Formats: sequence, structure tokens, C-alpha cells
Amino acid sequence: MEKIKVGIIGTGFIGPTHIEAIRRLGFVEIVGLAESNQESAEKKAAELGIPNAYGDYRDMLKNDEIQVVHNCTPNHLHFEINKDIILAGKHVISEKPLAMNSDESAELLELAKKQGIVHGVNFNYRQHASVQNLQSMVANNNLGNVNLVHGSYLQDWLLYETDYNWRLAPGVGGKSRAVADIGSHWCDTVQFVTGKKIAEVFADLAIVIPMRKKAKSGIATFSASSDMEQEYDDVPINTEDYASVLVRFEDGSRGVFTVSQVSAGRKNRLSFEINGSKSSAFWNQEEPEKLWIGHRDRANEILLADPSLFTAEARSAINHPGGHNEGWPDALKNMMFNFYTFIKEGKNLNTDKPNFATFEDGHLSMCITDAILESNEDQKWVKVQVGKEVHS
Repeated sequence: MEKIKVGIIGTGFIGPTHIEAIRRLGFVEIVGLAESNQESAEKKAAELGIPNAYGDYRDMLKNDEIQVVHNCTPNHLHFEINKDIILAGKHVISEKPLAMNSDESAELLELAKKQGIVHGVNFNYRQHASVQNLQSMVANNNLGNVNLVHGSYLQDWLLYETDYNWRLAPGVGGKSRAVADIGSHWCDTVQFVTGKKIAEVFADLAIVIPMRKKAKSGIATFSASSDMEQEYDDVPINTEDYASVLVRFEDGSRGVFTVSQVSAGRKNRLSFEINGSKSSAFWNQEEPEKLWIGHRDRANEILLADPSLFTAEARSAINHPGGHNEGWPDALKNMMFNFYTFIKEGKNLNTDKPNFATFEDGHLSMCITDAILESNEDQKWVKVQVGKEVHS
């Protein structure tokens, strides 16, 4: 079978991880790469072994050989580029957030449906093997009725005042930072696992470091923080470093989560606990092979990822025997495998259920973020307004 041909737009942190994951599939070929200018595109294409380089992504979209395009650009570019990809008739995988607000994401979802293309959003944490196993456990009623969900997503990459990155600028990253960037992953993962949508939120957001120092040399965060001779510009911060959010799910069950990008020692700790009427379960992304299962009347358990111990529905999510731990890159690869298998098999999102996050999930994420921002501003419960575009 002829390989599916792919183009990549943007090669910052996430672009090369997409490329690495795609190349592990075997039946997909990356034939083009687009950057902000021709020189940069040619340099990156040579480094990554991609034959065609484009200084303007619009030129790449004219390549009839390319069937799928990955949008790996900064947030403020997502809406325009996603729209152009869809109008070019290409299937699309977008990084989140899907757009800068829910009005834009609703437009993208409607357009993608109209064009009949396959659309995906990189909510990769739902693709961890243990998360897939937990989702099927919940669906099979192993935990009983889900009563409570609580957890956090904690990082420390913006702990110092000298830590600076484009995500801190609202015009580029959006009105929300911590919630849109990492809170969106938490919400998507728990909604996937529980099968329940977040219907209402009450949020408290805070800027922990109101004035940051941006290196005049243009060096981004991490590398500048320890350079005492570096010169800086003071930059006021208008997006949240921290948030705690009370949530009500559509069936009335409750939850709460905290996100922070200033928590020392926490590198990429997405975690959540589900308390059911029979048992509880806890999962932590920094130890993805472990699933804690809690009981009232017998000893608690640690279930290590192992296909022989997984539910029948989740065995396909794990690719190695127990003890051969799979992690973050493997979850991303699982997402790519599911997306491209969907295309290879000629499936249609209007008739076939996908096993990856789509623009519907991306739109719902934007609606939740908008509701959280409104709730923080007005200090009240706010309903998530998904509109007619999103269906369970």
C-alpha cells in the first residue's frame, strides 16, 4: 500500500516530536516541512531529513501529494492555519488550543465537518496505555459510580522571574496560559476516562510573578535564568501562573483541579484520582506505567502496565510486555497510529467513531477555558456553553 504523505508546519519543541512519532508508524511518510522563512525551512528540513522545504506554508498546501498536515505552530497562528489546511482539502492534526477562543474553534469544527476531512487535536495523554485501561475499567463499572474526580497538572519551568517564553504574551499564547496550556490536557483526560463532560466551573486564577525579566538576547526560558551577566527587559505579565477550578460534571458529580507552572520540582506532573462507589484509582503522568487502585475492605493495589493484566478493550494500547515501560513519546505515537489508521481504513468522522481527540474535543476544551476565564473574572459559577457544534 502506498504511504500516506504528510506535511509539517512549525518545528519548535513539538514539531520534531510529531515527526519522530509519525516515523515509527511505517505506513506514513513526511514529504514537506514549512517554517516562517525559506532559510529556516531548508535548515530544519536538512536536519530532520525531509525532502521539501517551504518558507510559506501556503505553498506547501498547494502540493497535491500531501494528504495530511500537522499544525505545530504557536497558539495565535492555529486558527488561520487550521482554516487554510481545511480549505485546501487536507486532513489535519492541530496542536492545542485549537484556536484563540471558542467562537474560532466553533467555526473550525463546522468547516471541517462541511469539508469532510479527518481532524484531530493532540490530546495525547488519553493515549497512555494505563489511561486507556482505566477508561475501560470505568466503562465496565469496576470502580462503581464515579462520585469525585480531583487532581492537578504541575510544572516548574516558569518558577523564576527570569523564565520567559512566547506563551507568556497574551497576543501570542492567548488570554489564558496555565489553564489553556496544561489545564486543557487535564480536563480532556478526565473527561475521556470518566465519559462525562464538564458542565460548570468556578475558578480562581493568580499571577504569581507579575513582572518577569525577558533576556534582551532573545534567549528563552531555562538558558537565561542562571546567567548573571545577562541583560533583561522588564515585562508585565497578564496571564495566570496558577489556577484552581471547581467543576461540576453533566451528571451532577463533582471535581476539582489545580494547575501551576511555578511548582518547584514538578516537571510535567499531570495526575488525577477517581473516587467511585466501589473503588478508587489514581494515575500520575510522571510514572505512567503505574495505576494505583484503592479499596475499602482489602489491600490497595499498584497495577503495572502489562497487556496480560489489562482489560480486553485496552490491550491494543500497549505495545510491549510488562516491565518494558512506555511513556510520553509512546502516547503520542499511539495518537498518530490511531489517527492514521482511521485514514488508511477509509473511515469518516460523520459515520465512524474515532479513537483519538477530534476538533469536537478541541472546541469543547476552548469552551471550558472561556468559562473558566469568565468565572474568575466574575467570581461565580459559569456554565460551559458548547453550543450546537459539540455532541457527546
